[in-house]
Amino acid sequence: MNDAISANTPYYQLDPDTVIHAVESVGMACDGRLLPLNSYENRVYQVGRETGDPIVAKFYRPGRWSDEQILEEHAFALELAEAEIPLVPPMTLATGTLNHFEGFRFALFERRGGHAPELDDKETRTWLGRFLGRIHAVGSSRGFEHRPQLTPQRFGQDSIDTITGGEWLPAHLGAAFETLGEDLMAMVSTLYQQAGECRNIRLHGDCHPGNILWREGPFFVDLDDCQTGPAIQDLWMLLSGEPEDMSSQLQDVIKGYREFNAFETRELALIEALRTLRMLHHAAWLARRWEDPAFPIAFPWFSEPRYWENLVLGLREQLARMQEPALTLPLWL
Repeated sequence: MNDAISANTPYYQLDPDTVIHAVESVGMACDGRLLPLNSYENRVYQVGRETGDPIVAKFYRPGRWSDEQILEEHAFALELAEAEIPLVPPMTLATGTLNHFEGFRFALFERRGGHAPELDDKETRTWLGRFLGRIHAVGSSRGFEHRPQLTPQRFGQDSIDTITGGEWLPAHLGAAFETLGEDLMAMVSTLYQQAGECRNIRLHGDCHPGNILWREGPFFVDLDDCQTGPAIQDLWMLLSGEPEDMSSQLQDVIKGYREFNAFETRELALIEALRTLRMLHHAAWLARRWEDPAFPIAFPWFSEPRYWENLVLGLREQLARMQEPALTLPLWL
């Protein structure tokens, strides 16, 4: 399948019949039951089968990733599963893990249930740290060839360019946002310099609590944003609250992490820089996807001045946070 064909196939053509016919094209007999699952970047459905449990079908957003990048995601997931790390890898069928149907690319997964982890619990945080240490031990064994790297340019400056290059900012915030963007990127650059040459490894890439399910322990889902970057990217999103709260939480996570992998403490200098980059990237993501009819329905506040006023306020707070001392670990850890 030519990537250009998939890039030009709009989602509105992905109706229920197409979903069912796509799944049946790889030998899965469906019973007609179809349940859309919560996803905006891709289209994900629970599909009932005539025999056996329902499965999950993930239809990749046209034009976002190349076939090579998707297959590299799948290979990473299978590599982690082979290492007995709890996650949900794509099914390997006679056609492989990446399937094509009428211009759409899709993968099938076993359905798994669970609930969000209790991050207020010390043992839970340590448990998650252990598994992230194991994920990164596998991730550091080789590199990606086709997946992107998390960089200040890609997540930060490119995002600022997207926002300022459109008609998103209210007139009264335009100049202020451009100046703020320059200050943010200068401070991000300073923190990257402070951290030094951190080792870039294969990451989950989007390891927020919504991508971790708990059922007698954690298992990880959605490697759609797997990429190359510093290990701390997969750790900092488990932290929340005031600096003293995050410091305590961090100790638990790193304690578990270091049971299976080394951690470079200099990466702690990147936490607030990475948080800032994520905020910018999220705003630019919404802007880039606004022509998808699902986005104005799901995020109606994005086009309102109040959203941008709050974003500017939040980014100013981030600028101040980046100037504060980084989190540290006790000498005994």
